[in-house]
Amino acid sequence: MNQPHNKFQEVSNKTFRTAIVLLFLLLLSGTLFYWGYEQYPLIDAFFMTIITVSTVGFGMIHPLSDTGKLFTSGLIMFSLGSLAWVGSSMARFIFDGELKNYLKTYRVDKKIMKLKDHTIIVGYGRNGEQAAMELQDSGMDFVIIDKRETVFSRIRENDSLLYIRGDATHEDTLFQARIEHAKALIATTPNDADNVFVVLTARSINPGLKIISRASEMESVTKLRRAGATNVIMPERIGGQRMAKLVTQPDVVEFLEYILLQKSKDVSLEEISCTKMATCFVNKPLKILYSKNRSGINIVGIKISGAKYVFNPAPELTLSRGDQLFVLGSPTQISEFRYLLENQK
Repeated sequence: MNQPHNKFQEVSNKTFRTAIVLLFLLLLSGTLFYWGYEQYPLIDAFFMTIITVSTVGFGMIHPLSDTGKLFTSGLIMFSLGSLAWVGSSMARFIFDGELKNYLKTYRVDKKIMKLKDHTIIVGYGRNGEQAAMELQDSGMDFVIIDKRETVFSRIRENDSLLYIRGDATHEDTLFQARIEHAKALIATTPNDADNVFVVLTARSINPGLKIISRASEMESVTKLRRAGATNVIMPERIGGQRMAKLVTQPDVVEFLEYILLQKSKDVSLEEISCTKMATCFVNKPLKILYSKNRSGINIVGIKISGAKYVFNPAPELTLSRGDQLFVLGSPTQISEFRYLLENQK
């Protein structure tokens, strides 16, 4: 369902269609007149129409009646006006940058058609733009959906962004973003009703999709969760909590931001799935993993089978392939630990 999704494609396609229809009508009307009224042979009628419309200046093939002369004069004037309109439209399409935008959008569409395990960002306001920056810094594929012209013009200026101009509450737009192959969707529009509808639509298409939605009102949180949102975020509430924490625990907040926002390339907090964990660690105490670990990584928490969180886990805690480990360390340490977890014999 790769339909044109911006005005440049729509305008250019309309221009091309109009030009073809005009040319067809001119040739048809001229041929029928010369053939039916002037009694020209059919091939001569078509040839007479061609030389009249193109105004090449050839003489008449056969003598014309007064009515035929009037028709031919009108056909010439109408042809000149029509061709001038088509020519000016095509010139504007090329020289006003529409052709460039058309080709750029075509390339973007081709890239979107190859996406898999990507994230869809609905809305490119402050929250959507920040989400895009974070995903870009993490090297993850994503596509932005927004229907506002002013926002869309800003998105298109960045050559690294993949985008679709459309309404994400419509299934066609989500299919165009390959939602059936996506792994996550982030709904950031300021309208809670739109977010609910996007979540409902997305969940019905891809039941396994991770959906994160923004909410402006507290009563919308329950509605969004019922609609199928995996997580619901209230930016205003989080902002207020953060400001209060900067008063009560400023160093804790700055320390966590230092890690989570990766202001330092020397340390980061990451989650590591145990799905591919080596058999020697499955259903074994965490202390066995500790004994093998030489990377210097710190395991600060575990999410047990996608349900319960355990902070600072005890060595006796049993591991399973449904767990998620939260580790703190340098990129090198994390890489070494990941290799140990999945390849230890």
